[in-house]
Amino acid sequence: MISVSNVSMRFGGKILFEDVTTSFVPGRRYGLTGPNGAGKSTFMKLLSGENEPQKGTVVRPKKIGVLRQDQFAFDQFRVVDTVIMGNPPLWKALEEREVLYSKPELTDEDGMRLGELEGIVAEEDGYSAESDAAVLLDGLDIPEPLHPRMMGELQGGQKVRVLLAQALFGRPAALLLDEPTNYLDLESIHWLQNFLTHYDGTLIVISHDRHFLNSVCTHTADIDYQTIITYPGGYDDMVLQKTQIRSRIEAENAQREKKIAQLNEFIARFSAGTRASQVTSRKKEVERLQTTELARSNIQRPFIRFEMKRPSGRHALEFKGVTKGYDGLEVIRDFSAAVQRGEKIALMGRNGAGKTTLLKALLAGAPGVDDSDVGRDSGTVTWGHEVQAGYFAQDHRATIRNGTTVAEWLHEWDPQASREEIRGLLGQMLFSGEEGLKPTDALSGGEAARLMFCKLMLQKPNVLVFDEPTNHLDLESINALNIALQKFEGTVLLVTHDEDLVDEVATRIWHFERGAIEDFAGTYEEYAAVVAR
Repeated sequence: MISVSNVSMRFGGKILFEDVTTSFVPGRRYGLTGPNGAGKSTFMKLLSGENEPQKGTVVRPKKIGVLRQDQFAFDQFRVVDTVIMGNPPLWKALEEREVLYSKPELTDEDGMRLGELEGIVAEEDGYSAESDAAVLLDGLDIPEPLHPRMMGELQGGQKVRVLLAQALFGRPAALLLDEPTNYLDLESIHWLQNFLTHYDGTLIVISHDRHFLNSVCTHTADIDYQTIITYPGGYDDMVLQKTQIRSRIEAENAQREKKIAQLNEFIARFSAGTRASQVTSRKKEVERLQTTELARSNIQRPFIRFEMKRPSGRHALEFKGVTKGYDGLEVIRDFSAAVQRGEKIALMGRNGAGKTTLLKALLAGAPGVDDSDVGRDSGTVTWGHEVQAGYFAQDHRATIRNGTTVAEWLHEWDPQASREEIRGLLGQMLFSGEEGLKPTDALSGGEAARLMFCKLMLQKPNVLVFDEPTNHLDLESINALNIALQKFEGTVLLVTHDEDLVDEVATRIWHFERGAIEDFAGTYEEYAAVVAR
């Protein structure tokens, strides 16, 4: 069990949470939710012991698995060893044992110590450590040839998956996972969901993946109103209960305020008359009914609406024999398809299967797209009549020019737009007031993504191309994007590992597997049903 007693944290004048007392019990899986900046990662660091609370105490078990955020901390270690380090007592025993065995001669004291170390290794399942680590790595799409390699040789997304395996290793009594689905493809997310639903310790997870939270969590601890309230059920259950409770309290307050107004009217009318005792009793009633001011929610919801200046022709896109490779390796081979106006196509498959490569191959020469990082080796691509494409690149932060302000950068994309229109778009995406003057150099990942949505809303293209748009968004922004794409009347090409987004938006699937692309005309639910047969 992890228990928290009277814990408070604030930064300057901003209170994150105050006098929080709660507990997280074994066998339950908690989602830790709240908008960006609410204090989720700060609270997680208090639970892990990385930081100490400004006030209060935290009690935790000895063995905790923590998803580490420093991708470079283990560059000098083998991948498999990095995973085994998730069990510190075992790793320490293995290291000391190796030092002793490397001695040319062992003393009696060394022999006794080796016996103790072998006992620790056996108790911690050290003799099967490498094979146990391999199972975790395979499930997270780190293939066996990479297991003996050095961490420094891996790409960023691969390192994150190894660090996730490290957190899961060694049967910890509690697991603390901050954004574990980042850089995971859907197959790896499904594997992780299955692993966690069978985990019998205490799980606390931060995630911006609604489907993941609903699938895994038995309870949701929500940071809002400067406190933490735990609700039974997943994310959707929490939102429903939170809304109902808030609505009930607001309704009760409204009734009290109405009653108070009636009593005050009586007091004002008869305070100078002969009904003094009745006036006194009503004054006491007013004091009893006095409503307390409700704390304001931290949640801010952006408003996204994608419109078109004009619709495209009926045939939005047609391509034949598209091929693209890198360094002599053919990633996309001879793929052909036709896309009709209004279709919403999800590109799905494992990381590295070629989804981004295909988007970049199709976008070369696309009307409305000015990006040097696109192209193809062969094949023809024909965009339809009146098509204008809007592109949200996976590395979209690099496309936002530094050395200017948010408002100035946005205005560059439509010099004819009025200041009021620019200010209105920025306000919809939570850049209110002076935040429009924020330097583009200082944007966070989530702010950069929201600014890109502003650009697309300003340009009003009729074909939207998104490559991993949800990576830096909070749940409210992802939900707003989901609704906007469902309502958009144009054409969409979408790469995402957010299962709800695919399930609720896509009308067609391009599935990448083993160098081939399957073209399925139907929703994700229909596709999953066919695959399951």
